[in-house]
Amino acid sequence: MNDVKKHYKRALTIAGSDPSGGAGIQADLKTFAACGCYGASAIVAVVDENTVGVTGVHPVPVDFVVGQIRSVLDDIGADAVKIGMLHSSELIRAVRDTLSGYDIRNVVLDPVMVATSGDPLLEQQAIDTLRDELVPHVRVITPNIPEAEILLGRRIADQRELPEAARALSCGGRVSVLLKAGHLHDEELVDIFYDAESYCIVPLRSRRLATPNTHGTGCTLSSALAAHLAQGLPLVEAATRAKEYVAAAIAAGAAYEIGHGHGPVHHFFGFWE
Repeated sequence: MNDVKKHYKRALTIAGSDPSGGAGIQADLKTFAACGCYGASAIVAVVDENTVGVTGVHPVPVDFVVGQIRSVLDDIGADAVKIGMLHSSELIRAVRDTLSGYDIRNVVLDPVMVATSGDPLLEQQAIDTLRDELVPHVRVITPNIPEAEILLGRRIADQRELPEAARALSCGGRVSVLLKAGHLHDEELVDIFYDAESYCIVPLRSRRLATPNTHGTGCTLSSALAAHLAQGLPLVEAATRAKEYVAAAIAAGAAYEIGHGHGPVHHFFGFWE
């Protein structure tokens, strides 16, 4: 009898909750599962939210967030970590310092700073802390166009500027960048991946779909990337598979109606319809 136990690939998300299930911690855990990882979570805020909008945010005390991270990593461990919105400079520094005590290379940061409405979610001081004190310590960041513009301090006018912008976001070639092009209006959706470890630019193409069901796409993409890195895939392959997963989840989710606003993608399109 073979008593050798198998081991899960493990992914930890550090983010806020979404009780409607389409974004945040809930989307991250669904994505981890769909992409073949055991998911764990550390909740930084309890959010009153649905497909229509956000009504309120209740931050979790910073020391309790740190406790959740340590509880997971000291016991279960993680092959990758995804970080979502961190609402204060104190929390950003606490997450950075806590993770620095563990040997985890695959840290993916979704630098959530702007709401779908265009309203800023972080004060300037927290944005500065995120850019200067956390971004340089992760393996990959996944900004959209508005977030990239904030980090760079300048506008991005069109698709042709994305490769140079991705390189400029890489902290001098230390951090890989998946720059999402969803806010542009080209018929084809072409995200740009800059692999800082091989210095190559890779366009990630997909068909742009006219659907309101895009709630949580940024959370889902960064979590899919973390899940594929947890499985040991090279950066470009992990980014490519993450993009393919999200594109398929959007396409499958477009056929459904749920809620009265921006519905979610279909995280489990590969398992049930």
